[in-house]
Amino acid sequence: MSPDRAGVTAGPDVWTAAEASDDFRELRARLLRFVLPATAGFLGWLFLFVGLSAWAPGLLGTRVLGDLTLVLVLAIGQFVTTFAITALYVRYAGRRLDPLADEIRERLERGHR
Repeated sequence: MSPDRAGVTAGPDVWTAAEASDDFRELRARLLRFVLPATAGFLGWLFLFVGLSAWAPGLLGTRVLGDLTLVLVLAIGQFVTTFAITALYVRYAGRRLDPLADEIRERLERGHR
């Protein structure tokens, strides 16, 4: 058993019922709709970068602008992509995940006071 925020103890049956609810399933589906494509896209981009590093080092040494090479552009792109995905997730979670998670939590707290 685990205490909730108010110190009330909820049994495992409460969590099992919450997990089986339509709202919780919708919350999981919304999470996966963002996480799976974002993860697949980022991993594809990362493996492309690593693959080019291993099998096409000459290509990555190509000068893009002055002394700036393609490898530096792609490496910086990895950081930019990481921050962009994080920003998109924060926005997505704030709009699509957090409101539903708050509803589920409030319903659970109301039912166990």
